[in-house]
Amino acid sequence: MNGECKLDYREADITHAERLKEEANVHFSAKRYADAIDFYSKAIAMCESSSTKPHNFAAYYANRSFAHSKTEAYGYALADATKAIQLDPKYLKGYYRRATAYMSLGKFKEALKDYEVVVKALPNDKDANRKYTECNKLVKRLAFEKAISVEDTKSVSEQIDIESMNIENDYSGPCLNDGKVTLEFMKELIKTYREQGKLHKKYAYKILLDVKKYLEKQPTLVHINIKSDEKFTVCGDIHGQFYDLLNIFELNGLPSDTNPYLFNGDFVDRGSFSVECIFTLFGFKLLFPDKFFMSRGNHESVTMNRMYGFEGEVKSKYSVEMANLFTEVYNWLPLAHCINRRVLVMHGGLFSKDNVTLKDIENIYRNRQPPEEGLMCDMLWSDPQDAPGRSPSKRGVGVQFGPDVTKSFVELNNLDYIIRSHEVKAKGYEEAHDSKCITVFSAPNYCDTMGNKGAFITLEGKCLKPKFTTYTAVSHPPVKPLMYANSLVNLFC
Repeated sequence: MNGECKLDYREADITHAERLKEEANVHFSAKRYADAIDFYSKAIAMCESSSTKPHNFAAYYANRSFAHSKTEAYGYALADATKAIQLDPKYLKGYYRRATAYMSLGKFKEALKDYEVVVKALPNDKDANRKYTECNKLVKRLAFEKAISVEDTKSVSEQIDIESMNIENDYSGPCLNDGKVTLEFMKELIKTYREQGKLHKKYAYKILLDVKKYLEKQPTLVHINIKSDEKFTVCGDIHGQFYDLLNIFELNGLPSDTNPYLFNGDFVDRGSFSVECIFTLFGFKLLFPDKFFMSRGNHESVTMNRMYGFEGEVKSKYSVEMANLFTEVYNWLPLAHCINRRVLVMHGGLFSKDNVTLKDIENIYRNRQPPEEGLMCDMLWSDPQDAPGRSPSKRGVGVQFGPDVTKSFVELNNLDYIIRSHEVKAKGYEEAHDSKCITVFSAPNYCDTMGNKGAFITLEGKCLKPKFTTYTAVSHPPVKPLMYANSLVNLFC
């Protein structure tokens, strides 16, 4: 009798878990990915606590893996897909999901191996063959590029001859004044971009070369001093959402000597107006070099740009040469800014080890692609967590750090708090770790799907108390996000 009761209890658990999974599927279909993850997790926990598992238990992990990918938690997605494969090595969707996570992390060879498993099992599956073929092309292309690269070759910036570039008679866009950016030029540039016009390549190259020349002289950690009665604005990720960038300027005023800004990385990718965003920001950087600041984000890198659209957009609107020049410029972007020596601003977050000082940040060599570990990696990729201590990153790169880590860091460096970006937040911002760690994200309705608000922070020099302004997305021309992304991204999104 007792055995029969126990069996019924187990069956009830499995039935309940299956209902939770189905509810999670409903949330996923409605793009409520956080809710979907929550319900998948409850279903998994119920099954894990039972000695009897459902026959399709691997699907629970594979489904949660896909939901994690939708929230850009690619480290968690990778772990869940791997668990699904361990539970059922013949479960092909597990290989699909793991390949998606690998692709998102730029681990193309690993993704290819998983796609190969699926193709061998399903040789007539058109979708599997398409993904395998596209991934194989990318791996071969990267291998070819590596083979023909020579270290002592001249940089792109050394090979560009601007003087030989002619301005066509029918060009009606903005023109640099004696090679210099002016306020009139910036207003005309914004007007041109708003109307979906294009900046002439001669002026585009000139801006990039001038920005590179300026950034090369800047330190890795830039100190910013603002006066006691001065307003200073910090913006987070823009991600190619040009019309939302213009909305920030509508709400808060154009950058000027009396209206300084800091944009905290991820200016490009995903949104399909990244070229417009970056030239607008670089233009203001040249116009107000001491009042307009830009930090590097994890998307100012070759791997991210190749996958999520910026490289493809630059090639479409200009050339391969210009895409390569952008890489050289991005390598010189500062990694952090410190406001009045009291507020540190960086794109990602804090570090995988204790006792990191501002001096350590100043000494980081930044003229390179982001490494997969170390201080530079952490600054571009890490995220806060509620629990104390540190955990492996949900993204698969960097680390997650708790309130105790933040507290120790700000105390060691005599800071009031830190500002970072890097994460979508429903309100556009979040105060965490006893308000010592503030997130600001400035791309509303991220990728036209997330429904989040955008936000920016204004500070006054005297007290440096953050004031948050939130806003919703504005309309933009009918160009979809990720339009220029690698074809594989659109296949697995």
